[in-house]
Amino acid sequence: MIALPPAMPPLVIPHLTPGERVTGELLVYERSDKKTNAGDPYVILTLGNSSGRIDTAPIWSDKLEWADGARSGKVVQAIGDVTIYAKGGPGKKQLLLTGPVRILPDEMFRAEDFLPSIDGDCTKLWSWIDRIRAEVESRTLRRVLDLFFADDDFRVRFERTPASTSGHHAKLGGLLMHVFEVTNIAKQTARTMHANVDLAVAGALLHDIGKVEAYEIGPNGFSFTPCGLLLGHVVLGSLMLERRIAALTESVCSDAQLTELHHMILSHHGSLQFGSPVQPMTTEAEIVHWADEASAKATDMLELLGDEEQFSGGKEFSDRSHWRLGRRIWRRPHTWE
Repeated sequence: MIALPPAMPPLVIPHLTPGERVTGELLVYERSDKKTNAGDPYVILTLGNSSGRIDTAPIWSDKLEWADGARSGKVVQAIGDVTIYAKGGPGKKQLLLTGPVRILPDEMFRAEDFLPSIDGDCTKLWSWIDRIRAEVESRTLRRVLDLFFADDDFRVRFERTPASTSGHHAKLGGLLMHVFEVTNIAKQTARTMHANVDLAVAGALLHDIGKVEAYEIGPNGFSFTPCGLLLGHVVLGSLMLERRIAALTESVCSDAQLTELHHMILSHHGSLQFGSPVQPMTTEAEIVHWADEASAKATDMLELLGDEEQFSGGKEFSDRSHWRLGRRIWRRPHTWE
């Protein structure tokens, strides 16, 4: 029998501090085999758990055996010291291994146990979404929404799917949380602007259904499916709607109504530059687009504001522009009590 190491409390990676000695069970998200300018091989492992990720310091050629068997999707026990790598920019935490990683048996772990998940209760989110669906006055829109949200198999897949592979809401349950936020924002905005509330709600609920087919959960985290790479979730969502409508023995909406729903899905990224083949051409489509932006960008900011590595030395402004926002952000030093 294989002797297993004693279970360790999960590391909270964002809270690790320089100089701290750590031992923990971590998922290998990525293995990078590289070479120095002199041609000597070295390895960098990206390790992580549900709290975050951390790269190892380079494992140099004289210690390459320390990374034997450590490939993407494997769970390892790693021992090392937290250090700071600051070459060419602000400091970044890394794990300097002090011994070889220990490969743990596959049957003892599920990759999902090491992936981030939303804090909210999925049951409560579903209850809210089902209540909002029931409040839709249009019988036609209710029937279209039921094609997806009254389908138990779809709900199971929808609940597990992240809203992105590495950006906003990149978590188990992230898509459910994101759609809850977008629908809430869209509904209140449509009310304020005297737009068609039912249509805005339907568009918000349907806008990201394509992500169920675009993303998958694998041993190294969240990734794209072949369809996700070839078509993208925006187009996939429109195709999914078309297939469900076509499979019915009797139509639930007119061709013109179906075209408008397709438009809301296809335009929700706002422009061709950001993945939409068309721009919003109705008030409700415009509302869904900006509700989607509000949920995504506000979540990006909240997550970055909580990332200490973005604010070295306790600075008010982030050290650099982040790729998810394209700008620096400010962490206010005062409160508003």
